[in-house]
Amino acid sequence: MQLGINLGYWGAGMDGDNLAVAQEADRLGYSVCWAAEAYGSDAATVLSWVAAQTERIDVGSAIFQIPARQPAMTAMTAATLDSLSGGRFRLGLGVSGPQVSEGWYGVKFDKPLARTREYVEIVRKAMTRDRLSYEGEHWTLPLPGGPGKPLKLTVHPEREHIPLYIAAIGPKNLEQTGEIADGALLIFPAAEHLEETALSSLRAGREKAGKTMEGFDVCPTVPIAVGADVDVTRLADTFRPYTALYVGGMGSRKQNFYNRLAQRMGYEKEAAEIQDKYLSGDKQGAAAAIPHDLIDKTTLLGSVDRIADRMKAYAAAGVTTLTLAPAGFTLEERIASLRGGAEALERAGLA
Repeated sequence: MQLGINLGYWGAGMDGDNLAVAQEADRLGYSVCWAAEAYGSDAATVLSWVAAQTERIDVGSAIFQIPARQPAMTAMTAATLDSLSGGRFRLGLGVSGPQVSEGWYGVKFDKPLARTREYVEIVRKAMTRDRLSYEGEHWTLPLPGGPGKPLKLTVHPEREHIPLYIAAIGPKNLEQTGEIADGALLIFPAAEHLEETALSSLRAGREKAGKTMEGFDVCPTVPIAVGADVDVTRLADTFRPYTALYVGGMGSRKQNFYNRLAQRMGYEKEAAEIQDKYLSGDKQGAAAAIPHDLIDKTTLLGSVDRIADRMKAYAAAGVTTLTLAPAGFTLEERIASLRGGAEALERAGLA
């Protein structure tokens, strides 16, 4: 199992720290550095900045939002980043959510699975440098009846095949991801529930495509906070606002993928209470309603030895790249968590 680092959203007050974290991850041998985007900084610019100031670590989008870019533009960006980084780019895609898609980009959030499939097909076709033509439900290239003609990518990518990941949560999206992608970006993964919440659907998609899980990258993001085992409860409490945001407030009452995930993990009653409190404006109450067990199962907390045991569980469950989101209010705390993660991987015998 390899380790990754997730910088989250750039522009959250830790920009200089984020670069230092990425450089330390590069020094420690982490395999990939991911950057996110929502309605603030874009991930492509961040990844260019990081790639220019690191040597070995891959850089990946987690994620490029599908409603934000035309698929041909994403192919151009992927080819450029892969070329500039010397073949170190990984393309992560996701549909975002209805609030961002419709409120920020003005793109209707409908038929996300069909949109994703067509998007991936166009991106991959463009990356082959064949002349681009496509007829689908959501995209037609070139537009009919006009001056457009099939064009081909002028940039020569560093590699013929750039690894393509999809951020997936729901069973149908996970199955399609297994069918059409090279890896899956997961969030709130509990090793104990990974089979029923993700892997069974991914495996079904791989089988549909006539493939096995061999070579497919199962890549969840897990927050990490290193400390004494007696402080696990305190460490878990630092993640209550983060968990409450996703389970309670990320999306609408009808469309919150993370809330549904918590329900599939067995927290139906708790997920409903968290959402009710969060959407009513009681964010502190929502955070307080999160079971400690839910946080502990979806994070890495405590001593290096305790974290090493949890890493063994993730590896046994089928994780191939475990991406860490180091906690801390200072650069020193985040670096300590980063180093603790690398040490835990060694102690687990997984490096």
